[in-house]
Amino acid sequence: MTQVGEGHETAADEAGPVMTFGAPTVGEILAERYQLEEHVNNDSAGRQVWRGIDVILRRPVAVVLRHPGGDSATEMLQAAVDASRVIHPNLVGVYDAIDEGQRAYVVREWVDGEALREMVAQEGPLDPARATAIAHAIADALAAVHATGMVHGNVHPGTTLIGNDGRVVLADARADSADSVESDVRAVGGILYFALTGHWPQVEIGRTSALPDAMRDGNGAISAPRQIRAGVPAYLDDLTMDLLDKRVATPEADALAAELARLDSAEEDYEDVGPLRFTQGTSAEPVRSTRKIVLGIAALVVIAIVGLVFGIRAISNSGNEQGGTTGANTAPQGGNQGNGTAPGKPGSDAQGAPKKVPLTPKMVRIVDPPKGERNDTGEAELTVDDSTETGWETQRFQNRSNFGNLKPGMGVLINLGTPRHVSEIRVEASAPGIAMDIRSGDSDPGDTSSGDEQLVKKFKKVGDGDTEKTKGTNTIFPVFDETQTYQYLMVFLSDLPPADDGAGGYKVKVTNIEVYATD
Repeated sequence: MTQVGEGHETAADEAGPVMTFGAPTVGEILAERYQLEEHVNNDSAGRQVWRGIDVILRRPVAVVLRHPGGDSATEMLQAAVDASRVIHPNLVGVYDAIDEGQRAYVVREWVDGEALREMVAQEGPLDPARATAIAHAIADALAAVHATGMVHGNVHPGTTLIGNDGRVVLADARADSADSVESDVRAVGGILYFALTGHWPQVEIGRTSALPDAMRDGNGAISAPRQIRAGVPAYLDDLTMDLLDKRVATPEADALAAELARLDSAEEDYEDVGPLRFTQGTSAEPVRSTRKIVLGIAALVVIAIVGLVFGIRAISNSGNEQGGTTGANTAPQGGNQGNGTAPGKPGSDAQGAPKKVPLTPKMVRIVDPPKGERNDTGEAELTVDDSTETGWETQRFQNRSNFGNLKPGMGVLINLGTPRHVSEIRVEASAPGIAMDIRSGDSDPGDTSSGDEQLVKKFKKVGDGDTEKTKGTNTIFPVFDETQTYQYLMVFLSDLPPADDGAGGYKVKVTNIEVYATD
């Protein structure tokens, strides 16, 4: 039971405490009141953390000891005194702060549970709803701290404690001159990022840690949670990245807490949460990140260009009609055939309406990257037999929905035989809540583990790159570029829903896959 975890060290911690003379022992009673029961661990600065008993009030306590006391313990003791003035359900209660000279110690609430750091290490990244609830609790705690004019300065997965009763509390305030209200709030973004990915964004938070750093590209830019794992809602991804982006102003802690409360109370898929709206006082102002502004401008430019093109076409067609064609079968000078669309353009009448592509067993196969046992080989044909009674059923994964965290996912590869103008793919499954997307590539590297590994690495998502969880059992993917052709397509599953047979775990059956093309 980690009762205080790795956080940052203050200036007084740089030399490290001396742990010899005056070292505590089991059964020792400090200040004639606090009996030491068990040495739990040491924090990042070498302070010893003990489980103890308040022999007067008969309640468990945590005792954080530093050797020596005196001047070197001033910051620790002052932080404890400040923290004791803030009472909040998401803050660890501080009961006492004592300096004996040869050693100093802080006595605080004992929390039956574990730190977020240990929870993620044991269970893996958390689901979005749980990560949101934890961040909400931490933001609430910081709002209470900041309301007093103080800064916490030590928001970290090791100081974020989750009780066995589900309560989330923030421990071990340890601010120094480098800390600020802004750094506290950005650290909430770090908590979200860590909970969702298992990585701690050291550069963005400004605190080094023994935890693995965030995933980064070749330029050192942080990878978004959605790029690391499937199933992270776009809204939560944006919120996390905005909090970590130093180009984007941070909200006040109470505004962030209000936004996280809104998100925490929404359904898990966050369908109706709307734009970011950090509410402060009675006014509500959407927070706009640089990325969102650029995307918005780009969208407006595209709309303007499309409008201009259609306007020019309308004027041109009007001119041709007024100029007078000499017969019902005479085409305009540009070669358009009556309806104004170019021959052969995908989606045009000349090319025809989308039609279902007949898929045969030889055109599909299961994709199972390394670490898979390839037990599903041959089941892909059951997804194209036009029967909802049969299908490809994944194995059952008991503890984690992301294929047991053993592989990035699994899928069905489709080889259309020749490049075609695909309009949509329809997938029918036994249950909703699958993180599923469509990917495309140039070839099939082979029905082997290494071939599947190459395929998963090289195939790119079709459309905007987002992977959303399915809302129902029948899903239509109309994400294709009508100017492009596709031959190799993959229906890829990266996160599974709870099994619907009552036996627990996570699995699903894909019963039918249909491809529609205009040629």
